[in-house]
Formats: sequence, C-alpha cells, structure tokens
Amino acid sequence: MSRPKDASRPQARKPRGFPDKSAAMLAAERELVDAISAVYHRWGFDALDTGPFETVEALGKFLPDTDRPNDGVFALEDDDGSWIALRYDHTAPLARYVAEHRAGLPKPFRRYAAGPVWRNEKPGPFRFREFIQCDADAVGVAGPAADAEMIAIAAEAMEAAGAARGEYQIRVNSRLALDAVMEKAGVSDPAQRGTVLRALDKYDRLGREGVELLLGAGRKDESGDFTKGAGLAAEKAGLLLDFAMARAGSRAETLSGLRQLLAGNNTGERAIEEFVQIDEVLTALGVDDAAAAFDPSIVRGLDYYTGPVFEAELLRPFKDADGNEVRFGSVGGGGRYDDLVARFTGEQVPATGFSVGVSRLAAAMAAEAGGAAVGPVVVLVMDRDRVAESSAMAAELRAGGVRAETYLGSSGMRAQMKYADRRNAPAVVIVGEDERARGVVTIKDLKAGAEAAAGVEDNEAWRNERPGQFEAPCSEMVSRIREIVERA
Repeated sequence: MSRPKDASRPQARKPRGFPDKSAAMLAAERELVDAISAVYHRWGFDALDTGPFETVEALGKFLPDTDRPNDGVFALEDDDGSWIALRYDHTAPLARYVAEHRAGLPKPFRRYAAGPVWRNEKPGPFRFREFIQCDADAVGVAGPAADAEMIAIAAEAMEAAGAARGEYQIRVNSRLALDAVMEKAGVSDPAQRGTVLRALDKYDRLGREGVELLLGAGRKDESGDFTKGAGLAAEKAGLLLDFAMARAGSRAETLSGLRQLLAGNNTGERAIEEFVQIDEVLTALGVDDAAAAFDPSIVRGLDYYTGPVFEAELLRPFKDADGNEVRFGSVGGGGRYDDLVARFTGEQVPATGFSVGVSRLAAAMAAEAGGAAVGPVVVLVMDRDRVAESSAMAAELRAGGVRAETYLGSSGMRAQMKYADRRNAPAVVIVGEDERARGVVTIKDLKAGAEAAAGVEDNEAWRNERPGQFEAPCSEMVSRIREIVERA
C-alpha cells in the first residue's frame, strides 16, 4: 500500500532554464573562462566586474514599456521604489560604466568581463535562462582596424577554447553592406526592413527557398503556422538572396562578388572599402580564410550594431551522452556598436566587442568528456580503529598536490570500491594488516584495471592477475599515485 502524498511538502522540481551543473560542467566552464580571459589579457584588456544588477534605465533597450519591466529580463522593485534587473549581457553595463566614469578612463578603454547573465526567455535545448559569457570590448576606437583586431581576438579565443583551425570559423558581415543592398532593393520602410533582416537571418536554417518565401508573401512552417513575409517583388527578393549567397571560397573572392552586386551604390562602395581594410589587417595578423570568412548571410540584432558584425561558429561535431552527433553552430558573436554610450551622454562613442557563450561551449566539452570529471583518489578504510592512519595518508597525498579523500562511510571493501567507481576515482589506496607490517601500500589504478580486465576471459583469471593493482613502499605512494592521476 502506497503512502499518501503530503501536500505540505514542496515538489523537488528545478525551474526551467536554470540547469544544475555537474562537476564536469563546472570544470569545463572554469577552464574556458580562464583560457579565453588569458587571450583577452594578452591583447591588453583589463578585467572589470560590474556586478549582476543594473537599473532598468541602463538596460532600457531590452525592457518593455510596462509598469513591471520583467519581459526579457528578471526585474524586481528595490526598497526605494526603483526597478533593478539582472544583467542581460555584459555590454549594456559596460556602456553605463563608461558613461559614469568617462572622465577618468583611458581612451580607448579596453576591458574584458566573464560571468553569468540572465534572460527571461523561453528555454530550450542548450538555450538557458542563466549562462556564462566572456566578453572583450574596446570603447573609444573607430575604424575597421579595431573591428579586424576583435575578429582576430575571437579566432584566438576559439583556439584557446580547444578548437583547432578548421574546427571553427569567424563569419563576418557589415551593417553598411546590408544597408547598401536594402537601398538597391528599394527597401526603406523600417517595418519592412525589420522583416527582411529577420528573413535573411534564417538563411542557415531555411535555405534559399525558405527565405525567398519570407521575403515574398510569407511562409507556412511544418506545424501549419504562417509567418507573413516582407511582400517584396521577385526581382527585389532575388537581389537580396544573391547578396546573402555571395560568400565564396575566400575573402578575396567574396569581395569580388560583392563589388558586382553593390556597384553604383555609395553606401556599397563604403562597405567594400571597410571589408578591404578588415581583410588587410586580418592577413597581417595571420588570420587566414579558414579562420575568418566574409559571409553576407550573417545578420545579428542590427538595432544594436552599427558596423561590422561577426559570429563564431563551431564546426567540429560533438557526441552527446546518448552518442548522437550534435552541431552547436554559433557559440559567440560581436560587432561594432557606436550608439550605446550615447544613451547616457548624448555623444556618440565608437565601440566594438566580442562575446563567447561559455556555457554552450562547456556543454560541448562536457558531453565530449562523457559527462564525468576525474574524481579524487580514495583511501580505503580496512579497519575502523585505524581511520586516523587512513586520514593521515589522504593528507599526505593532498600535501603532494593530489586530490584525495578518506572513505568515512561504514561499509566494507566491496562497497568502498563501488563508491570509488561512482566518484570516478583514478585510483584507490589500500592498507591492511599485511601491508602495514611490510611498510607498503596497495594501489589500484582503476582506469588501467578496467581496460586490462576487459581482455580477461574469466573471473578466476581476473582474481589471479589483479589488473591495475600493485604494491609500492609507503615512501613512494605520492609519486606513484601522481603518475596515475596525470594519465587519467
């Protein structure tokens, strides 16, 4: 007979979009933040932490015009009646910081930041409401050379995160180029421009045919929902599609195609010159076509950006916990935004930046690692009356730089071994009466033992051979364990 439920007990349920993080995920995030931050530091950026909360005025562009501004962000009313919100990204707080401290800052001001951000949006697979971003921004510097440097930094950050050349690409477009092709297509109405940009932004997912429908009358998706299109004539839609598909095998070849498409348009000529300067600086910095490509299909929130825009795409596929191949696509992005500081000061301040979505990358790394971080070495307790000796051995291992713990439960050896296995321990240390009398310890290399045991055909042979198990003098315990841990 089942027990009746106690209505007073809370339900053990995690809010959607706020994942619990395993040791493997936390380790992957720390490793990525450290590696990417080191890249930013080498390029001359200084660390800055602006804290998790900002006033709703500072985050104004993300907030709706309502009495309780919590759509898109998580907001609360302070005790003085004002509204504050958890930061949506690291860039809006930077704009506030620069406006507040501009008199005492060097110009340009180069800063990097790493930490969680929060978005009150519908969660989905690898789409969280809380996630870590790692940003670098240069405020007070104009011109394509600064944007090219940020693209080069993005490429170096991807490599520091573990992606080799050919396993990632920084895809670059320009607001000027998008403005130019809109002018040539005769798209001037702001609402229609927004519809066109949203349509082009879906090129990777929907392809030419899907985007063509969205540029025309509209498109019905698999569920039957209809999205109204931009209402463009076929000729104008074709020009925009040709632009989105203008990417070629190299930056130079893409530029050649764009020159033809944008010929005769003043904005287009400025866009081509911008691309040329970016290409020259990237080439000088050793960023080849494999690392960074011109891709006119890239569209990022263009109410936010004012110049070049770019996305970091992870090309290398990963396996999830079920062995399925996963492609993560975009894991970072950035561009030029010259209007954010002006919201506070009324004066335009040029700025450019790049942000890595650390949580998405960490999810890929943790999945590839099998989801389990290497655990501590476990010193087993064979005699409850001698637990202090086992504790001293674990302390000796820790003093020697080895992560270690003493088993302090009440179970026997079999259960202790099972515990070590569940902790993903690289090794266990055993000292019984016989070992103690001879001044030795028994060490079990659990990974080597598991690999060797896979080739042993019967239990008797396994008991006789004891794969991965050996004895060592007590004086050599730390060095022998360290060798195992370094191989794990």
